[in-house]
Amino acid sequence: MTKRSGIPGLSFSWRRALGVSAAQAKLSRKVGVPLSRSGRQRKVGRSLGCGVLVATIGAGWSVLRMLV
Repeated sequence: MTKRSGIPGLSFSWRRALGVSAAQAKLSRKVGVPLSRSGRQRKVGRSLGCGVLVATIGAGWSVLRMLV
């Protein structure tokens, strides 16, 4: 384990200082697609999860219509 130097609880991010993080967030919202890998994976997972639910309901509805 490496020893951390500096003041605990105090950190500096050059990306936030230059506004890179804010620019990425604005672009992501405008485009509608997250720029981070994990964000894209979450978005795909949500859309697939919803698609599975819709397909299951549709299949159940079709079976019910055949029985009636």
